[in-house]
Amino acid sequence: MSPSYEKTRYPGIYRRGDRFSVRQRDAAGRLVNKSAQTIAEARTIQASLRTSQASGEHVPKSIAFAAYADEWITSYVGRTGRGFRETTRDDYRAALRLHIKPFFGRMRLTEIQPRDIKAFAFHLAGSGLSEASVRRYMGPLKALLATAFEDGLIRVNPATNVRTAVPRTHDDREHAKALSAEQLQRLIAAVDEEWRPLIEFMATTGLRIGEVVALRWGDVDLDRGVFRVQRAFYKGNIDEPKSRFGKRRIPLSPKLAAMLRDRDAQLQPSPKDPVFQTLDGTMMDPANIRSRIMRPAAARAGLAWATPHTLRHTFASRCFRQGCNVKQVQALLGHHSPSFTLETYVHLLPEDLPDLAFLD
Repeated sequence: MSPSYEKTRYPGIYRRGDRFSVRQRDAAGRLVNKSAQTIAEARTIQASLRTSQASGEHVPKSIAFAAYADEWITSYVGRTGRGFRETTRDDYRAALRLHIKPFFGRMRLTEIQPRDIKAFAFHLAGSGLSEASVRRYMGPLKALLATAFEDGLIRVNPATNVRTAVPRTHDDREHAKALSAEQLQRLIAAVDEEWRPLIEFMATTGLRIGEVVALRWGDVDLDRGVFRVQRAFYKGNIDEPKSRFGKRRIPLSPKLAAMLRDRDAQLQPSPKDPVFQTLDGTMMDPANIRSRIMRPAAARAGLAWATPHTLRHTFASRCFRQGCNVKQVQALLGHHSPSFTLETYVHLLPEDLPDLAFLD
């Protein structure tokens, strides 16, 4: 049988067995119960509760992180007016299940501190994930905590202003390097002739593979020499780009424009037809482009490490090398910030190193 509450000479403080209990109603009328070893500690706790309640800071006993995460992922609607896509919800749900809940699941929301956010980032990096993957898994965690703060479940958001830069266990950029001009020509020459226009297009426009397969003839203006990126294929669905920066207009090089005119004349497509199609005239599958077109060609060219995304890196580096400024390259790639473009997509090739003879 649990000990009963015995009144002390201090209202709201009770003796319970060999300990003391502070009992007080919060602003919402809910009972708050705090335990203390001594009467002095109990009085300190009581004073703190009264101060917090007077300033509107007191937060009731927190719910478990795992329980809140399960509730949050089903109701989250995003933090901007653009809303929240179900494909992104699926990504967030997977991140919670695989990484975030196993790390924070036994904690209560109010127990999470900034140091725990940093520890989680280091935990991800220590498991061998790349910097990009660490950032991707930090996103759902930060969104969840921001919502919990707005819901009044935590007094402060422990992720606010926390820097989560992690040491590299390897140089991620080594696995995302750009092709030199000679390597690019070698790769294109190794592609089967029927798919060569596709690979040339990707290398000359920097489009993501999901944007390429979703491109329609109605998006191309051959008279003006431009095309518009308005949608992308992602996880079985075609939708608008995730951010407003993804929608963009890209100029066609003369060679690329001539190639598209030839295809237009040959195919006589409708505006809704894909620019690049299978042999049956249907939309291409990104997985098949990777496995049946790019991978065999890269192997034949002695560039087994090259992937379709390598072409995007190559395009960015070529633009930069030819005098485009970072803002222009950012716009062409559809990035959210110039700094991300510089850090992730612009690669210094050996031939770009300067001649330092002027220092002699």
